[in-house]
Amino acid sequence: MKAETISLRRSDRISAAVQYLLLTAVSVVMVMPFLWMVSTSLKAPAKVFDFPPQLIPSPVRWSNYSEVLHIIPFHLFYWNSVYIAVLVTVGTIIFASLAGYSFARIPFWGRNVVFLILLSTMMIPNEVIAIPMFLFMREIGFINTHIPLIVLPIFGAGGVFGIFVMRQFFIGIPKELEEAAMIDGCSRARIYATIMLPLAKPAIATLVIFTFLTSWNDFFDPLIYISDRTLMTLPLALSLFTDESGTAWHHLMSASVMATLPLLVLFFFAQKQFIEGVAMTGLKE
Repeated sequence: MKAETISLRRSDRISAAVQYLLLTAVSVVMVMPFLWMVSTSLKAPAKVFDFPPQLIPSPVRWSNYSEVLHIIPFHLFYWNSVYIAVLVTVGTIIFASLAGYSFARIPFWGRNVVFLILLSTMMIPNEVIAIPMFLFMREIGFINTHIPLIVLPIFGAGGVFGIFVMRQFFIGIPKELEEAAMIDGCSRARIYATIMLPLAKPAIATLVIFTFLTSWNDFFDPLIYISDRTLMTLPLALSLFTDESGTAWHHLMSASVMATLPLLVLFFFAQKQFIEGVAMTGLKE
């Protein structure tokens, strides 16, 4: 018996060691592009494509970051991306939570059919509707403004994804909580605001990260709707480091590092809720 127990423990340790080795290898592969980006951002132009490549640059060229701030109005592009991403995130949370609560808790005729129609819109590639949406926005005078970059993600595929996430989470909340609140005289609005939203913090954190990340990294929509340089967002502004003579990789990577920082900070503070939301959302129907 003891021999079998020792053998099982040994096999468990070997299995755990193999798993850790595989996870470490995958982690190294995943983090290498980021390390290369940071390393390149601190190199001189002549050192960018040295072979063998140097992960730790010598000498370290911190001036690349200050040069970026002088070459382009980086602070302006940064502000454009920040406020657009924040407005899209807040709008998506409000819209998706209200709609998700309605689909999960309020019975009405055709509820499931409407929900399936909404989900089917997520299967339409953005490129397919790009020209019709551009023509529509041009007709109502929204071209070369930030309005399409804010409104379309909220009520488009991003909003539908948010509705799905919030609906799945609300379905998993026991109905007894809602019924007890109704017996105490709570209205639907009060139940939504004081009971459902506080319980949905993990799902909201998940949606915040996905929505902010998608809006922050969006290149396609700004490329279509924005032509004024002062209205550019960061992903579009990064293309300014490439011209007919080539790409200034040291400046491009410096700007990319600065553009990545808000995403790292957001995930650092919301990672616990994000993991909980991914684990709990979509498991119950």
